[in-house]
Amino acid sequence: ETNILTLKNNNANMKPEPIRKRRTAMLAALLAGALCAFGQATTDYNELPNPTATDAKAWSAVKKVTAGWGNTDTRYNKELPAKATAGSISLTAWRGEKVSAQLAVSTPEKLSALTFEAGDLTGSASTISKANVRTAFVRYVMADELQKDGQNTCGGRNQDEYRHFLVADPIDHITRQLDMEPNTTRCGWASISVPQNAKAGTYRGTVEVKADGKTIASLRLNLKVTNRTLPSAKDWKFHLDLWQNPYAVARYYNVEPFSDEHFRLMRPIMQLYADAGGKAITVPMMHRPWNGQTYDAFPSMITWMKKADGTWAFDYTAFDKWVEFMMSLGVKKQISCYSMIPWKLSFSYLDQATNSFKAIDANPGDKAYEQLWTEMLRSFAAHLKEKGWFDITHIAMDERQLKDMLATLEVIRKADSGFKVALAGSYHKELEDKLDDYCVIINEKFPAETVASRRAAGMNTTFYTCCTPPRPNTFIQSPPAESEWLAWHSAKEDLDGYLRWAFNSWTASPLTDACFTAWPAGDPFLVYPDGRSSIRFERMAEGIQQYEKVRLLKEEARSKGNKSMLKKIENILSAFDEKQLDQTTATEAVNRAKAAINRL
Repeated sequence: ETNILTLKNNNANMKPEPIRKRRTAMLAALLAGALCAFGQATTDYNELPNPTATDAKAWSAVKKVTAGWGNTDTRYNKELPAKATAGSISLTAWRGEKVSAQLAVSTPEKLSALTFEAGDLTGSASTISKANVRTAFVRYVMADELQKDGQNTCGGRNQDEYRHFLVADPIDHITRQLDMEPNTTRCGWASISVPQNAKAGTYRGTVEVKADGKTIASLRLNLKVTNRTLPSAKDWKFHLDLWQNPYAVARYYNVEPFSDEHFRLMRPIMQLYADAGGKAITVPMMHRPWNGQTYDAFPSMITWMKKADGTWAFDYTAFDKWVEFMMSLGVKKQISCYSMIPWKLSFSYLDQATNSFKAIDANPGDKAYEQLWTEMLRSFAAHLKEKGWFDITHIAMDERQLKDMLATLEVIRKADSGFKVALAGSYHKELEDKLDDYCVIINEKFPAETVASRRAAGMNTTFYTCCTPPRPNTFIQSPPAESEWLAWHSAKEDLDGYLRWAFNSWTASPLTDACFTAWPAGDPFLVYPDGRSSIRFERMAEGIQQYEKVRLLKEEARSKGNKSMLKKIENILSAFDEKQLDQTTATEAVNRAKAAINRL
C-alpha cells in the first residue's frame, strides 16, 4: 500500500493516459515483486509491456528461430531481430581475469523454457571447468530518453514529457528459464572467470541454446589465456567508490534495517561491489546528508541524542553493524562518512528532555556549528579508535563551496587533528594538500604534479561522473562501452580511481521500471535486487581490470627500463580523453585499447 500511494502521488500531475499506463506498469511491477514484501528473493518476474511497436517488416524475413553470438557493446532491442553470428566467438584473457560475451536469440514463433547451458572449456593440456562459466539472461527494463535539449541531463523531469522504451540492462542469473513471445529477441550473457592457476593456451567449449529441452544452437566459444596473471580483486589498486544504500534494500524487501534478515539479503548485492574491487564503505553520519533526493533517503547510522542534562550522547550500533558487514565482504580500505556540510544545513537529534526529534540549523563558521560538531567528532574519534577504524575513516563531503570546506576543516582539526577528510567536488588549489581523498568532476583536471605529489604523500586522487555529463556515463541509455571507458580514462589521467554517487539507490520497482523523477534512468543505481548485475556494471568491472593490467605493465616496463613499452602504453591511453568522443566513440577506443594491451 505504501508503494502504491507513493507512486500515485508521484503521478498526480500527469495527464490521464500516461497515468493509466504508469498504473498498469506499477501493478505489474508490484505483482512481479510480491515475494519481496516477505523478505524473499524475486526468483522470476514479468517485464513491462513494450511501448515500442514490433517492426513487422523486419520480422517478415525471419523464417525460423535464430541464435548466435553478438557483442557486449550492443543493447539488442526486444522488438527487433538481432544481428548475430551462429559461428564461434574468440576471447582473450589473462589468468585471473573475467571476460564476457553476449549471445542473442530471435524467434518468429513462441518459445517455451529457453535456457543457456555452458560446458567445460577444454585446452590441449588442461580444462577450465564449466563452474567458471556463468550464463544469465539479459532482461529488459523500462527507461526514458536521456535528454530533451541535447545537453541537460540533470534536474527534475516530468515523465509525461519523455519517451519511454524497454532497454536491455539487467543480467539475471537467478531466473533459469524464460518463455519468448513471437517476434521477439532475448539475449544471454556468458561470463568466464579464468582461474589464476590456469595454464596458458587456447580453450574451446560451447554454450547450448535450448527451448522445450531441444537444442536450438550449439555456439562455439574459444578462449585464449595468456601467460600473464591478474591479481584477485582484493589486491587491485584501483580506488572504486560507489555509494551504497542499505536503506533501499530494507525498503525493497520490507525488512528491519540492520537486522539479520537485512544483512542476508544485502550480501549478494554488496558482494558485487566487493568483487569489482570496491574500496569505500558509505556511511550517513547525520540524517539525510543529501536532503532525501533518492527514492530511499539516508537516515543517520549514528543516533544523536541530547540528554536531559544538556550533554550529548551518540549510539553507534547501526554504524558498527554496517561497517563490520561490509568488511566481512572484503571492503576494508576506507569508511566515508557523510556529511558535515549536508545539502540542507540542518542537523537532527533526539531530545531526551522532550522525547522528540529536534534540529539545529547552523552553517560552517557559526559558533553553534562548531560546538555541535566538536562534540560529535570527539565522541566519534574515541569510538573509531576503540574499534581500530580511525586511520581508515574519512569525514566526507560532496560538491561544497571552498569557504565552507575551509571552515569545516578548522572544526575537524580542532576536534582531532588525525581525522582524514574527503571531498568529491570542484578542484581548489587551496585544498589539494588538505584532503586525503580528493575527487573532481570529469571535466575538471588536477595538475599532473599535484597528482604525483599527492600519491607520494599517500593521498587518493580520483574523478567522478553524476547526472552529468551526458557522455561518457553509466545511464541505462549510455553505450555499454562508456562504463568501461571510465577506468581507461582514470589510467590516462594517471588517477587512482573513480567515484559514482549511486550503487543501489533503487527506484520503486527497479527490476521493471528504472525511470525516476530527477535524473535519467539508471543514474541512481548500477545493480539490481537479489545480486543481479547489469551490462553497465559488468563493463565497468572489465574497465577496472584493464586499469590493473595497464598498471602492472607499466610497473614491469619501469623495472626493466623498457621505454618502448611505456611509450606504447602512453599511445594506447591517449584515446581516452572525453573531448575526443566526438571523433572516436567509447566503443572504438575501448576495443582498440583492449586488443593492444593484450598484445603486450
